[in-house]
Formats: sequence, structure tokens, C-alpha cells
Amino acid sequence: MNSETIKQKISAHTLVCGTIGLGYVGLPLAVEKAKAGFRTIGFDVQAEKVDMVNRGENYIGDVVQEDLTALVECGMLEATTDFSRVTECDFVAICVPTPLDAHQQPDTSYMEISACEVAPYLKEGAMVVLESTTYPGTTEELIKPILEAGSSMKCGEGFYLGFSPERVDPGNLIYKTKNTPKVVGAIGEEALDLIASVYEAVLEGGVTRVSSPAVAEMEKILENTYRNVNIGLVNEMAMLCDRMGIDVWEVIDAAKTKPYGFTAFYPGPGLGGHCIPLDPYYLSWKAREYGFHTSMIEASMTVNDGMPEWVASRVARILNREGKAVKDSRVLVLGVAYKQDIDDYRESPALRVIERLEVRGARVSYFDPWVPRYCYKGTENHSLPHLTAEAIASADIVLVTCAHTNVDYALVQRHAKAILDTKNAMKDVFPCDNIEVL
Repeated sequence: MNSETIKQKISAHTLVCGTIGLGYVGLPLAVEKAKAGFRTIGFDVQAEKVDMVNRGENYIGDVVQEDLTALVECGMLEATTDFSRVTECDFVAICVPTPLDAHQQPDTSYMEISACEVAPYLKEGAMVVLESTTYPGTTEELIKPILEAGSSMKCGEGFYLGFSPERVDPGNLIYKTKNTPKVVGAIGEEALDLIASVYEAVLEGGVTRVSSPAVAEMEKILENTYRNVNIGLVNEMAMLCDRMGIDVWEVIDAAKTKPYGFTAFYPGPGLGGHCIPLDPYYLSWKAREYGFHTSMIEASMTVNDGMPEWVASRVARILNREGKAVKDSRVLVLGVAYKQDIDDYRESPALRVIERLEVRGARVSYFDPWVPRYCYKGTENHSLPHLTAEAIASADIVLVTCAHTNVDYALVQRHAKAILDTKNAMKDVFPCDNIEVL
């Protein structure tokens, strides 16, 4: 299939799109492709997710239930565990997790497995795009050889390959998959033009074309490393301000009045989510291959990784001031999601704070209206069903680790013996004698 034929299919919306992985990235992308008029097939190894999609049942916060149901009912979107159906697809986006292994090194297994599953079924002229956040060089050094070997086709001749980093921000009320700008890098000008054209036909945020997949991969790493470094800076400022008796939140509010040269970042109990805590490790790992030491980046990672322990120490200090030991003290944690108003607790620093408190002998309970239960290191934990005055009053200290907006913080303030607010969630009832902020 030549490029003109592919462009005609894009223009006529007869292109068939496939999405590998139906999680926080893949399902919203599949929905947007189907809404744009492209028949879309979602692939996942988890039969439960596939069945839910095929029943029109949504499980991702950023997807509108009515959109999913309507698309499934009209046949524009379906899901399957059968990867042989990749033969139907003209465009395949790989949207699978890219975690770290036990040694804080990139775990590329999900990407490799996906490429191996896709390769034997690639049709001639198909476009493959990796969206999973990864280190620079992954597309060309890892994915390309797998696809070429498994398909018996040469990249740029039999199929097209590119990288377009996901930019999903769960819970963002303004920017969703549809209106967030896209960056695309590909192997060859023809591949770049075709892949970018597909995204331009689906999304409204615009597409920026870059010269190679490596540039697009590095761009994504820069986005999240930028945030990691700046959060590390403000977390260190928070620790210094605590020692000096200065309110760091007031300092930030004052600094952000400057109309240029300052972007406000905020401290917290650590970093969470599927990108910011992980991506700098990808970059540092790759940099070592070139004999380069990412000193500033690694320093920020050290600060951020140490925040859960520092928060646990603050809790101990407050309890000690009240004449209580951490051991056998009752700690009520408010919020275990990694950010406000979402149900995602991946890499949540709250879980590590809880772990550090329990190691010290504290009896920890939690309330999170978004996360009724969570599993951490093989142990399942359940939220209090309701946040009551009795539950608050029975705790020796209340620890706010996520700023959910549907929590009655005034109730907390009225009944808590002591409060450590790591997210400034209680700013509307602060200052009070029983509240300390990070």
C-alpha cells in the first residue's frame, strides 16, 4: 500500500485503528479515534477489561460513559484479547505500562511483549506508533528489530514506525486526550507525514512533528523531569522553611505574584503517578550508557524519594510534642490517591508514608472517597466507609496526604486532636492551633 492510498483512507475515514493496552492511556485514545469516525479495535490481555468495553461499561475516569456506550453499540469500537485481529488494522498504537524493576531500571517487558504479539499480524503498509513513555532510543533500538523480525518486513518499506508520547493527566478538567497537543517523531519523512496525519484527523490540540523518534522520546522525558526537579526544589524549600519556622505555602503564594520568570510548584509527601516518579530513572539509566552523570536530576530524585520518611518523622515530632509515642498511636490518613479527585493510587507517596508509620508501630486507618480499597505489597486495605466526627476524634493525629475536594475539612478541623496537612488542603480553615502544614 503506497502513502497516497493510506492518505485517501485517512481522508475517507476508512482507516482501521488498533490500540494495544486499554488502560488510562489506551482506552481514552481508542474512544477518540472511534469518535472521529475510524473503526477502532482495542487489544488487551486482561479479559475483564475487554468484556467491560464490549458491554459499554467504562472504568476510566477521563472517558465519558455515554460516549463509550454509544460507540460500542454502533460498532465503531470493540475490544478483544485476540491479537491475530491486528491484521485488520492500518494503524496500531502501543499504550502499555513502562514501570521500573526492583533495581530502579527500565522494565521494557510490556513493550517487547506487545511488539512480539503485533509483529506476525502486521499488514503491509501498517503504521505502528509507540506511545508508552520510555528512554530515548527505544523505538529504533528495541521495537524496530522486533517488528522487522516478526513481520519479515523492513521498516519504511513494509510498515511505518514512529513514537508519539502520551500526555494523559488524569483528572484534568481542561486538557483531555482530545485537546492536548501531540508530538510525533518517526523513522523517515513518509512515516512522519502519515502518522501525524492520523493524529491530526483525530485530535484537536495540534501536532508538532519532530525529526526522529528519539527526539520525541527525549521530549517526553524532559517534560516530566522538569516537573520532578522543580518539585524536588520546592520540597527541599519546605524542609528548610519548617526548620526556620516559615510557612512555605505563603512563600510560594508571594513568589507566584511575579509575572515572569517563576512557575509555582508545590511540596507534598512525595511523588506519585505513572510518569513523574519513574521517567527521571529512565533518563539517568540511559545517560550512563554515554558516561554522563545526571547530577541535578538525581539530586531531585533523592529529595522526592525521601519525602515519605520525612513526613513520617514530622508526624512523630507532633505526637511527641503531645506526649505520645508513634508506637500504638492512632493515625488517620486522608487520601491515598496520588493526586486529588482521581481513583488512581499508582506510586502514591501516601502508601509509602503509611508503610513508614506502620514500621514505627503506628496503627493506621485511612479514608479516601475515591479509593475504597487498595493493595500494596500484597496486602489489601479498605477505607473507612464514612468520615465521621467519631473517627476523627479517636485518632491521635490526622494526616492529609491528598487534597480531595469532596472531604469535609471543616469537620476534620473541629474534631481532630492534631493535624499535619501535607497538601495545604485545609487552607480555608488554617491557621488553627491543631493544624500544621508541610
